[in-house]
Amino acid sequence: MIAAGYGKVLATMAPAAGLVGVAAALHFTEAGPIVNFIASALALASVAHVIGEATDQLGNHLSPAATGIVQSAVGNLPELFVCIFALRAGLLTVVQASLIGSILSNALLVLGLAFIAGGWRRGVLHFESQTPRMIATLLLLAVSALVLPTLAQELHLPSGAHEQELAVVCAIVLLFVFVVLTQAMLSQGQRALPAEAHARQHAWSLGAAIAVLAACGGAAAFVSDWFVEALGPAIEILGISEAFSGLVIVAIAGNAVENVVGVRLAAQGKADLAVSVILNSALQVAVALIPILVLVSFAMGGAAPFTLAIPPILAAALFLSVLVVTVVTVDGRADMVDGAALVGLYVIVATIFWWG
Repeated sequence: MIAAGYGKVLATMAPAAGLVGVAAALHFTEAGPIVNFIASALALASVAHVIGEATDQLGNHLSPAATGIVQSAVGNLPELFVCIFALRAGLLTVVQASLIGSILSNALLVLGLAFIAGGWRRGVLHFESQTPRMIATLLLLAVSALVLPTLAQELHLPSGAHEQELAVVCAIVLLFVFVVLTQAMLSQGQRALPAEAHARQHAWSLGAAIAVLAACGGAAAFVSDWFVEALGPAIEILGISEAFSGLVIVAIAGNAVENVVGVRLAAQGKADLAVSVILNSALQVAVALIPILVLVSFAMGGAAPFTLAIPPILAAALFLSVLVVTVVTVDGRADMVDGAALVGLYVIVATIFWWG
């Protein structure tokens, strides 16, 4: 039994370890920006998948609330490292776009694909609407924390001249809301991702899950550095704008593999779980990752710290997208038409940023 358990751990880690090894070899042999970029992107996605797997395995040993807290803390590690290294490299546009892109890819692309997959196989999907309504409310709060500083700057209000101070205040407010949300999870015995989201035939030991998380944390740091180092030259060679690369490529690379879970759950008819898994991923980026990066950027220093005053078109795209998601999910039912609308809006937004 123990040997079988460790065999399952090794089988899960092997593809990611192989891709990380390939990315390392190509990086240190200077194989070229395009090859390095593709290899590191694939390695980053695989590491994100293993982190999600190991974090979920902790649910076999911890309480649901504790598991939810761990998921919130480590689930976005690859994306956090990418953004930190990108800020250090001065790629502020990429960071802004990738964070917005993470929210949009979950709320529009992945949720839309889930509704299409579920609607194709089961017609109209029905799900409990209280959780989506709560998540939509918190997403609208996070959107307000981005839109209002942007408006203050664009309208040349007095507060627009204090964008750094305003960003810190908004970050603290969002983190406070995140703490309240975590406390609610603890008091109500809930977790960020439902226990049924991943069916397990072989449970890992607690030590194995922790060891895998530690190894993946270190691997994520190295791969993120290689990814960002290759990103700039690859963007220039391919003729892709920084905004598009951040909004689509970087955002998807960090969590694409894990988001397949939400689509699979919807296809199986587990609409409640699918909506919870997908929208919680967007929510964690909005109320945890973004404010943490604001505070980290000020601690790092630099000429252009990360603030919440983003390009107006990004703010408008985010606001309209969250509004559409709220309308689609508020009644607790969805079908293929709703999914097609969400995916269509994502394609429109991505196309707008293709040219920058």
